[in-house]
Amino acid sequence: MLEPRLLSTILLLWILLVWRSDPLLPAAESAIGVNWGTVSFHKLRPSTVVDLLKDNRIPKVKLFEAEADVLVALRGTGIQVMVGIPNEMLSMLGSSPSAADLWVRQNVSAYIGKNGADIRYIAVGNEPFLTSYNGQFQNFVMPAILNLQQSLVKANLAGYVKLVVPCNADAYESSLPSQGAFRPELTQIMTQLVQFLNSNGSPFVVNIYPFLSLYDNGDFPQDYAFFEGTTHPVTDGPNVYTNAFDGNYDTLLAALSKLGYGQMPIVIGEIGWPSDGAIGANITAARVFNQGLITHILGNKGTPLRPNVPPMDVYIFSLLDEGAKSTLPGNFERHWGIFSFDGQAKYPLNLGLGNKVLKNAKNVQYLPSRWCVANPSSDLTNVANHMRLACSVADCTTLNYGGSCNEIGEKGNISYAFNSYYQLQMQDSRSCNFDGLGMVTSRDPSVGDCRFLVGVTDKGSDSSGSQIAHRWVFHGPLTSEFVRSRTN
Repeated sequence: MLEPRLLSTILLLWILLVWRSDPLLPAAESAIGVNWGTVSFHKLRPSTVVDLLKDNRIPKVKLFEAEADVLVALRGTGIQVMVGIPNEMLSMLGSSPSAADLWVRQNVSAYIGKNGADIRYIAVGNEPFLTSYNGQFQNFVMPAILNLQQSLVKANLAGYVKLVVPCNADAYESSLPSQGAFRPELTQIMTQLVQFLNSNGSPFVVNIYPFLSLYDNGDFPQDYAFFEGTTHPVTDGPNVYTNAFDGNYDTLLAALSKLGYGQMPIVIGEIGWPSDGAIGANITAARVFNQGLITHILGNKGTPLRPNVPPMDVYIFSLLDEGAKSTLPGNFERHWGIFSFDGQAKYPLNLGLGNKVLKNAKNVQYLPSRWCVANPSSDLTNVANHMRLACSVADCTTLNYGGSCNEIGEKGNISYAFNSYYQLQMQDSRSCNFDGLGMVTSRDPSVGDCRFLVGVTDKGSDSSGSQIAHRWVFHGPLTSEFVRSRTN
């Protein structure tokens, strides 16, 4: 038996060893999760999507809002959840402790617990420091976090549910990764944020998009955006970067190091590649990028500044296409999903979770196999206004330059626009009128990679807030007055 003095010495040495051994760095392998957005005209039942997650063994999901039907569907599944708070709510939550208490009570406490939703993180805002916001939300972040933390303490959840702030990669900058630093105007608030994250055991969450670097910069080397090697490596002292992800990640590490938190664990909140809607956004590129990313992450290689230590978690953006999202950033915004809107896999992808390929959603309830197309016997001279109005309501982004339906010809374009609107109207026969220019057909007009969709039905839906549940009935041809009433 060891002498007490020797035992004390050994214990002290062990404590010092543990304390000095980068305790914040994750020891386990990275987990692959997905972002589940619901801004869609054709929403699947949440229970269908949850079954899709389970069939593909996806262990973690990130939500952008606390939607009741989604959280109910996630109960008892064991899937870990990050639930989001929109930027527009930060001011209220930061100025009112009672509002923060209410939010936690309604959106976390109500769902968590035995056989409940396994909520692990609350994302306070979504990229609130984005340059294009011009500081609009910047000063609300820390007050909201502090109030929400106190609310979690009151609810006895602070030890289990962690607060994070998903940041866009434009929060930091540098010409070389090792020189990375947060934007000067963010230095003070970032210091406060990482101090809070560190003291509460929370990771730093960052969204990294090599696609956007390529899309926004014509001089950006295309192969550097992927993981297959590059003819344009970036040399930074002894380190050589062969892909944009590693370079971006290490730029963040350098920025955190400048604040004294170089060992902080990092979660990739969003990363992915769109499959349509722009040049460079296609099925092949999306598959190559996402598979390369997963292989890279699960290989546990880490990055030059943090070798052999990959991010804690990586949430692919995204699970499903969201056809009702704003196209302000680009038409590709509606096409990030690894699955199409109806839960069908777009391409083979091994998530490293046990299945070699993606499994499709089951028991999806479609509308009848009917499409609205341009009537071949009609004079289409005056069709432009009808097309414009249809596409102002429905999703026609695949018709644009670089889209999968861009080369199907004039009549094909007209038919696609008509059908998109017709499906959105739950195949109401009157919605295929277009002053006699449209007609309903049972023959699938899809051409090559251009898919003419059939909508999903809300029959038996467990989503009371589903957008597709709204049957937009109108009389007569499509008019500008009708469109304005739907888009206000």
